[in-house]
Amino acid sequence: MAKKAAPEPVQPIIVKKIIMEEHGGHHGGAWKVAYADFVTAMMAFFLLMWLLGATEEKQRKGLADYFAPTLAQVKRDSAGGKGMFGGSSVTDPDKYPHKKAKNVGDQSVAIPRPPADNPADIAGKYSGTESPPKSITAKEFEKRIREQLKNDPANLKLLSNVRFTDTIEGLRIDIIDEANFSMFALATDTLKPKAIELIGQVAKIIDTVDNELVIRGHTDSLPYASGKSMNNWLLSSARAEATRQALVRQGVSTNRMARIEGVADTEPYNPQEPTDDRNRRISITMKSK
Repeated sequence: MAKKAAPEPVQPIIVKKIIMEEHGGHHGGAWKVAYADFVTAMMAFFLLMWLLGATEEKQRKGLADYFAPTLAQVKRDSAGGKGMFGGSSVTDPDKYPHKKAKNVGDQSVAIPRPPADNPADIAGKYSGTESPPKSITAKEFEKRIREQLKNDPANLKLLSNVRFTDTIEGLRIDIIDEANFSMFALATDTLKPKAIELIGQVAKIIDTVDNELVIRGHTDSLPYASGKSMNNWLLSSARAEATRQALVRQGVSTNRMARIEGVADTEPYNPQEPTDDRNRRISITMKSK
């Protein structure tokens, strides 16, 4: 009798229970916040690119003035007016007058010129006189400023750094550096406190006449340390602009600013010694009528 085949063993049934945990850590939603920040930044970037391409110089100047707190005192006289566009639309034609720089080689910076004063306004400004004040000579200017500073020995001493010269263009006031005095912090366009005081005293007399002003920045012949991003042309232009702003803060009207120029070391005070400290200076020319 044949043997009966043994039954196959029964395979056990294994049930695997997986407990799902809550997503957390890097599997959470933090990436959504980062992605939202990225998209927002990209939107702002492309909006900026669109604005640069869709606006004229006048509107760009208005935007720059609006977001530049250091220009708060001159915003109302700039292309932007008191608001972002000063009442203008980005689609308005650019009809703002500009005075072209005289010499391209001088790296001149053109300053927008506001419209001329209304004749009635001028009459009110100079009430009691037949016409606006005329220019004064170098000798008269020096006499006035010395009289103004006679009770202030500290500032009177600073007048040794000021030169007054009658030129064909007009009365030129040079504020020069010396070994014991410098107008700006080294290699910057930041005016030092003593220089601001001196400019303030000069501004008081400048404000008594109505000549247009030309402001020039000068440097010595020493090369700028980081010549790749900055040089003496840019530095002299920046210093001229810093001086213009200082004059405006002292009450000199922006209407009188004919132009500012940076001429680097091309017009030295002492041509025989290009590195002379006195070659670093600011000249303010009151143009002849």
